[in-house]
Amino acid sequence: MAAAPPPVEPIAGPGGNSLVEPVPISLAMEEIITAGVRQHLKNPIAAKFGTMLAGERRLDGRHEIVVCGYVDDKGSPGGNEPFIGKIHPDAENSFELVAINDVSVSGACRMAGLAMPELKPNS
Repeated sequence: MAAAPPPVEPIAGPGGNSLVEPVPISLAMEEIITAGVRQHLKNPIAAKFGTMLAGERRLDGRHEIVVCGYVDDKGSPGGNEPFIGKIHPDAENSFELVAINDVSVSGACRMAGLAMPELKPNS
């Protein structure tokens, strides 16, 4: 009986090794994250970052840090957009933005073990 093929680069899965171990975000890590996310924004200079969470894991033999957070580059109420990214310490701390302002971000963060707080809409 053939085994089912593994999922393609999962953010998280039932295997356990996909879950992250929470880690504090150092100033150096924050700089990598903010610089990496700013490259994908329409108004990077005005960007304000909100809550960010990070966690480490080994996936397919590769060390990575998964980062989830919020960014506002519009300067308007309700402008916070969720994002998820990865830092690759084995590759000179390169940053990869996985998704931003997408409905899948919150679920992907939760599945990785990083439960982001839900934002309340401004009244």
